[in-house]
Parts: sequence; C-alpha cells; structure tokens
Amino acid sequence: MAKQNRAVESLEMTAPVLPNPAFWRGRKVFLTGHTGFKGGWLALWLQQLGADVTGYALAPDTEPALFDLADVAHGMRSVIADIRDADAVALALASAQAEIVLHLAAQPLVRASYADPLTTYATNVMGTANVLEAARHVRSVKVVQVITTDKCYDNREWEYPYRETDRLGGHDPYSNSKACAELVVDSYRRSFMREAGIHLASARAGNVIGGGDWAVDRIVPDCIRALLAEQPIDIRSPGAIRPWQHVLEPLAGYLALAQRLATEIDTPSASWADAWNFGPDARDARSVAWVVERLARGWGPDARWSASTAPHPHEAHTLKLDCSKALARLGWQPRWPAETAVARSLGWYQAWRKGADMHTYTLDEIAAWSRLDDAARTTILAAVAVRRGERRSAAPNSSKRHV
Repeated sequence: MAKQNRAVESLEMTAPVLPNPAFWRGRKVFLTGHTGFKGGWLALWLQQLGADVTGYALAPDTEPALFDLADVAHGMRSVIADIRDADAVALALASAQAEIVLHLAAQPLVRASYADPLTTYATNVMGTANVLEAARHVRSVKVVQVITTDKCYDNREWEYPYRETDRLGGHDPYSNSKACAELVVDSYRRSFMREAGIHLASARAGNVIGGGDWAVDRIVPDCIRALLAEQPIDIRSPGAIRPWQHVLEPLAGYLALAQRLATEIDTPSASWADAWNFGPDARDARSVAWVVERLARGWGPDARWSASTAPHPHEAHTLKLDCSKALARLGWQPRWPAETAVARSLGWYQAWRKGADMHTYTLDEIAAWSRLDDAARTTILAAVAVRRGERRSAAPNSSKRHV
C-alpha cells in the first residue's frame, strides 16, 4: 500500500503547480515593472486570477511594447513613476495598501549596463532598497518578493548548475547590480522584515523568452526585428549556452512562492523567506544558435543568420540553474521545454503581425500553459480518486478496531 501511495504522489507531482484563483481573488498586489516584458505578462495573469493590482513603473521604453499591444493597464491601476524616487515609491505603496509586493522593475540589459553603469546600479540596487524601505513601513504588507536574475551568481563558466547557496558576483554591471540587490534583500530580511512580520524572498530565473519582448540586445526581439525587416540576423555569441525558458514558467514560480509566503509559517529548518531558483530543465540549456535556427526555420525559407564579427563587451558563455529546491519544496517544475518556448514565442509575434487582438491572445497563452493535457489529467485524477477512496474505506475499519 505504501508503495502504491508513493507512486500516486509521484503522479500528482507531474501536475503543474498552478496559481490558486481563490487565493488571489480580491487580494491587493503592488507590482513594480508592469510596463515591461515579464511585468506585463505577470500583470495580465494577476488580473486573470482576480487580484486587485497596482502597478508602478516608468513608461514603456520600446515601440511597440507589450504594455500597449496587450492593453495591460486595462484591468489595474497604473502608476507611471521612477523606482529611483524613494518618496514616490513610498507614496504609491502606501496608497495601494497592498498585502503582496512583487518587485520586477529593473534596468535588465547587460550591454546597456556597460553604457550606463551608474543608472543600472541606481535602478537595480537603490531601487530595490527603496521598495523594501517603503514596504516595511506599510502595515498591510505581509509578503515581498524581489526578482533578480540567474546572472547574479559568480559565474565560473563551468558545466555545473548554480544553487541558491552558491557565491554571488557578476562580471558586468548588470549582473553585479543584481548580486548587490540580493545582498540588500538579505540585509533587510535579517534587520527589519522578520521583526515587522513581513516574509521577504528573492527569485532568480533563467533566460526568459516569450511574445511581446521588444528590448534591444535580446536574442528573440533582435531576431524578430531582423525578420520583419527582411534582413539577415546578426548574432553576437552563437555558441553561448543559456537556460532558455518561456516567460510563464518563472512567473508561475513567483506566484506559487508568494502563495506559500502568505500562508506558511517559517521554521529554522524550512524557511520560505529565502532565495529561490526558477530555471528550466537542465536539458533546455541550449546555445544561442540553437534558438536562432528554430526562429528562422519557423519564420520561413528566406530567413537567414550569421555570426557577428564586430567586437562586443564580455558576456557569460555558460550558465545553468539548479532548481531542485523549488521542485522539492514548492512542487514547481517547468512545463514547456525550450522547443515549445521558442515556438510559442514565435507564434505570438506572428499573431501580432496578422493583426490579432493581443490582449486576448496573451491571456489565451496563459490559459494554455495552465491546462493539463487530457491524458495527464485523466491519469492524475483517477489516481487521486483511488487514493481518496482507499482513505474513506480505511477510516470506518480503523474506528471499528478501536471500539
């Protein structure tokens, strides 16, 4: 019987950890970075779940932008302001009276950090400090989650994936600023948040791709711009290995972690208020060339690419994440492999190109990620029903033995 129950538990673990609408419905959330790529997707998902969302960010810095194309602001309050303005952050957060703070606002680009390191540090380090300082003075806040990056680790260019306890570092200003942000989080957690009853965690994702990203110097939007212009795709580091994942994968992890932070009690041996990796399966650590080849093939026969010969600043060559902790404790695991992530990303841009309603299309993508395929659903539900039946039948027998 024990062996059978363990098998059923294993089957249940194959189901994705989905955000719980009952938890999020009506819950007040303060989301920074909602005008960006990941923040825009997360804002729409939270709206779909019924959350009461207040967003805080600068206006979109690309044209087009997911924020506009998918009408992200439609179902939320949107505050357009600078994360570096401590007074504005404090006022917005106090006005929102949020219970959960999700901090995604950042200067997110490696090459931009070389061009303007001071703005990068001011945004990513002091911006984080501004959010944490504001949060600790708002009595309604119970959970804060700061989103950093897989690049916050001291990358030794080795084949081993990085765990949450590995050394922080960062060669370029962007990566280093995110490592600094992690140190700010750790200090605030120890110095202020525990005493204030606020559960503070950080989350580190891999190389996130998906529809609606138009940033400069990111592989998918760079490819899309070249393909739309019918120009060859110019690739900087075709051999670089990255942990590719669809944007919905880490967002699901962030939501699952926020739910646990809000509902579970920390113990010295099992704290939820900690650092967490949300990266793809190790098999999805692929080369840049692998991604570009699939984008080009999916676009059409005329698409072509070549390796750039121009000099470029240093970027990491190999980077992987160990997500054993998220799997073991949260039950989180990626759903869409890299092949699917690339195909879904390309599908979004092709739908936009054809004039689709991108608000509806993006919400449909969230719904598609959330659905189990029929075979998996049938297997898991049948196994769960069997186990529940065994428990019900065992209960009367147990009571009879004790009468």
